[in-house]
Amino acid sequence: MTAPLALFLPCPGGVEDFLADEVHGLTGLMGEDLLTVRGGVRVRGDWPLALRLNLHSRLAQRVLVELAHALYQDEHDLYRLAASVAWEDWFTPRQTFRVDISAQASPLRSLNFATLRVKDAVADRFREHAGGVRPSIDTQRPDARVTAHLSASHATLYIDTSGEPLFKRGWRQDKGDAPLKETLAAAMLAASGWWQPATRQVLPVPLYDPCCGSGTIVIEAAQLALGLPPGGQRRFAFERLRPFDSRQWGAIKKEASGALLAGDIDQFDLKVESIQVFGSDVAHRMVDFAQRNAERAGVAQAVQLRGGDALQRLPPADQPGILLMNPPYGERIAAAGVAGRQGGGREAFQSGTLARQRSDGAVTVQEVNAGDEFFTRLAAHWKSHYAGWTAWLLTPDLKLPGRLRLKESRRVPLWNGPIECRLFRFDLTARQPRST
Repeated sequence: MTAPLALFLPCPGGVEDFLADEVHGLTGLMGEDLLTVRGGVRVRGDWPLALRLNLHSRLAQRVLVELAHALYQDEHDLYRLAASVAWEDWFTPRQTFRVDISAQASPLRSLNFATLRVKDAVADRFREHAGGVRPSIDTQRPDARVTAHLSASHATLYIDTSGEPLFKRGWRQDKGDAPLKETLAAAMLAASGWWQPATRQVLPVPLYDPCCGSGTIVIEAAQLALGLPPGGQRRFAFERLRPFDSRQWGAIKKEASGALLAGDIDQFDLKVESIQVFGSDVAHRMVDFAQRNAERAGVAQAVQLRGGDALQRLPPADQPGILLMNPPYGERIAAAGVAGRQGGGREAFQSGTLARQRSDGAVTVQEVNAGDEFFTRLAAHWKSHYAGWTAWLLTPDLKLPGRLRLKESRRVPLWNGPIECRLFRFDLTARQPRST
């Protein structure tokens, strides 16, 4: 397939500019060929570019090919629009498909009915153009995924080239409760400046996550430092679409790995030794998870993982660097605060000995106070031992600077799924001695 394609790469709110920088760094595109819009970026390119973006993008949720766009008023308009698309160019009638619809301010009363009408249009198109044969529906493991987005006035139809969301890199098998998505971890690395997507470079300074959990942030950072593509260990929906050419895909993957292996082994070892990416967690079980994930991700030699309480761990490097973390919040904050006094920490929270998930979601005054104590002690620890470091914390708690008793120098809006968060930056200075 050589015809120009209109691609849409959706991403979480707040990530659009970073994603545009990443696509520019990967492709060199700019101007009308690369447009930043709300919720993603639009890219004009070809089929091989869609494959490369799937393989290399750390920030996009998916890579969608736009096939139709038009005004609509009702489900009949959606049917006509879907029936006008040459779906037979993308998959065969012997394959399966599913339809997903998202909407914003749509006048339609039922998205389920709208989905049904698009399914009918796809099936009827095949009956007309494939000798009366139509593909079957499979909502679990479809060969092809048709996606529609409805605004107040326009409908857009896409074919999904990714399949599973791109945050599913393929290496995560061990995880704790509510793990950070890999795409959001990459966004944090970009927002902090440690990773610069437009130039595809990382800063030569230490990066440390003192609440690393199953290792998402440190593994993303180590892969970036080594130049490993995020999609190198997974499969994609485009591998089951008609334009797919296995030789072309093999060449694209070989090109990606060739950049890493171009140097000799000694040079690669020196590169690994120069990487300063560190992680620790109070729960040794989580450190074990992170270590196994790092091994599957191919970065075990490039990260240093340790157990230890964030209130006690000293800087892992002589040179000041960047602290980047997604600290516990809600009841997990309260548990971490209690851990500062009793030594249980996140591990104790997960086993339920310090706090239990409340069915009503309420948090007691005692729990809030415990959380305040944890953050107060964390800030004091940083002032005593991390002077010159820059701390970046992702949290939905807009009052976090007050809990830390620190003044943020920057706040970056980011969305963690449906949760609106802020990535706060704190420039850490040494504790000032009290005047007598």
